[in-house]
Amino acid sequence: MKLLITGGAGFIGSNFIIYLLNKYPNYKVVNLDLLTYAGNLDNLKSVEDNSNYTFVKGDIGDYNLVTKLVKDNKIDIIVHLAAESHVDRSITGPDPFVTTNVLGTHNLLKIALENNLRFHHVSTDEVFGSLGDKGKFTEETAYNPRSPYSASKASSDHLVRAYYHTFDLPITISNCSNNYGPFMNIEKFIPLFITNLLQDKKVPLYAEGKNIRDWLYVEDHCSALDIIIHKGKIGETYLIGGDSEKSNIAIAKLLVKELGHTEDMIESVKDRLGHDYRYAIDYSKLKKELKWEPTVNFDQGIKKTIEWYKNNKEWWEK
Repeated sequence: MKLLITGGAGFIGSNFIIYLLNKYPNYKVVNLDLLTYAGNLDNLKSVEDNSNYTFVKGDIGDYNLVTKLVKDNKIDIIVHLAAESHVDRSITGPDPFVTTNVLGTHNLLKIALENNLRFHHVSTDEVFGSLGDKGKFTEETAYNPRSPYSASKASSDHLVRAYYHTFDLPITISNCSNNYGPFMNIEKFIPLFITNLLQDKKVPLYAEGKNIRDWLYVEDHCSALDIIIHKGKIGETYLIGGDSEKSNIAIAKLLVKELGHTEDMIESVKDRLGHDYRYAIDYSKLKKELKWEPTVNFDQGIKKTIEWYKNNKEWWEK
């Protein structure tokens, strides 16, 4: 298989490329990434000399570049991970989110259609809005995005489905819960707290930290994507969850303890605008149809993540 992976220098994309090249030594991977602040080629040092791996710096919105990459490399499938993804940034500046997540996705869809490619779109559970104390998101949950970020991802999901229903483009979509693990940008919650605590700095917790997320270790996300692109039913959406619901305050207290500090290191800050209360994923469709389920529980995953940031200071101190 020959894959064009967009956003492959980002957190999830780089983990997925490493996963693929290790599992499928005969696959060819082309990584297209603009190397914005969230892209980091240091993530891919372990595979940069692999003859089946090619990196290209470029924009998913560049029609001529993407078309040339597809044709020159005889691409079979686009796995679309490139996205502006930080909710706080979408609140202070929504424009790049619309440009990348909506217009960029549409450009890729046009090219996939013109070149008879399979297309897998990686999305988020945030498109479904906010849950109360009960229930979980399923593939049938109505969309209810509440931030510019989630609205832009919802828009891209709808475009992908429209290309399937209107033009018969062979697509699949996955919506995943919050990922964590190696190579995650330190602006995000878990790596921000870990790296602050490693430097004996206080950690900023939104309000009382009661917001709840379902956490998915990034390697489990990679294995789910692997199964979906190989065995997923065309036109279908699959939700990927970690079966690990945690409140932000519970994670904050755990990280403080694991890193040898006391809870006075936790500093309450003004809450995020429109902060969704709870996300939770029902991944029973993926389990039933494709026999996937997470293999790393939160206690295991958070220990592995802490150790990675401890052992890779040169990566995040930059």
